[in-house]
Amino acid sequence: MPKLPVRSAHHAGDAQLASWTGLLCLAALCAVLAGCASQPPAGARSTAALLHDEYFPEAAAPVAADDVFALSPAMRQYADAELGHGNPSHDPRRALIEALYGHGQLRLEYDAGATRNAAQAFEARAGNCLSLVIMSAAFAKYLDLPVSFQSVAVDELYTRSGGLTLASGHVNLVLGRVPGRRIIAQSVPEELVVDFLPGAELRGMRGLPLQEATVTAMYMNNRAAENLAAGRLDESYRWARAAVLQDPGLHNALNTLAVVYLRSGHPGAAEAALQQVLLREPENVSALSNLAGLLAHAGRAAEAQAVQARLARVQPIPPFRDFDLGRRAMDEGDFRQARELFARELRRQPYQPEVHFWAALADYRLGDNDRAARHLREAVDNSTTPGAQALYAAKLERLRALRSQ
Repeated sequence: MPKLPVRSAHHAGDAQLASWTGLLCLAALCAVLAGCASQPPAGARSTAALLHDEYFPEAAAPVAADDVFALSPAMRQYADAELGHGNPSHDPRRALIEALYGHGQLRLEYDAGATRNAAQAFEARAGNCLSLVIMSAAFAKYLDLPVSFQSVAVDELYTRSGGLTLASGHVNLVLGRVPGRRIIAQSVPEELVVDFLPGAELRGMRGLPLQEATVTAMYMNNRAAENLAAGRLDESYRWARAAVLQDPGLHNALNTLAVVYLRSGHPGAAEAALQQVLLREPENVSALSNLAGLLAHAGRAAEAQAVQARLARVQPIPPFRDFDLGRRAMDEGDFRQARELFARELRRQPYQPEVHFWAALADYRLGDNDRAARHLREAVDNSTTPGAQALYAAKLERLRALRSQ
């Protein structure tokens, strides 16, 4: 079974820059998406007024929403051969789920390194939670299955990449029965949930319905964030622009757009986008964090302090605060204090591989090799890219070799 989508991490960026650029979203922030269908508040600006194509070179090709769920010829061939397409006596949902979960079928791997569309995820046999949901939905639609999407109310995961602090949530899809289709089976439920979290992790969690247009916009927003982390501002704007137009109610996309403007030297446009988010959702952590940084950078200290006070009420302890303090304690040689700070961070974010790695270093410096090995094992288990997993596994093996000497 693929690794847990909510147990993901990116390489850490510069902490000072991360506090300035604030928070982006790689997948779904459930509280944001719950309000996507509501009427815009009084004073809300039109989406077009927030876009500034004049700041960026004209794109060679527009972002095509139809490409997100499009099947490749290889996918069609696989579906026809393996998924029971056109066989009226079998539940095609079962065949699809077996292909997704079974070890002898697609052998999907969880990989948070990049967000892929349906065809790319199938070719790679890997993707993050959103990529795998998109690929699964593409197959389901080809099989003429009723498909719907959900944002699952899990705790947000914070990660870092390219000097950005990123917040991600979780999505899944629901497969309905084909009306009037007679299936040979003892028990055929009306709905089947396809998810890349184990069932025990999902028990009791609330799902909020998503429109396909929102899922498409989330994919575009992910691509924008990934290009932004890589420093490709023009490409990031192209994807963020497409996400905002695809679903103007997706606040994450407006926040991403604002950070693109910040990094490309257009603070006025960034502030307008952030104020738009806060007009719609006054306690949006991402927008508050970014706006506080923008105002402080502009020398508007009183305004920045007021926004920071609002942020502190919503999020008293920012993500990675104790991790950064622990890194500082490590630099100062206070390994005992560093271990305590890393432990605090892990109590809030238990699946952060880099925090586990630094906790292992602190334990190693304190002579506790067994505890260091346990943290390295956690770093390996919670890594969500092959490169990171190999890196921490190599460090674990090195520690084991040292212990055996």
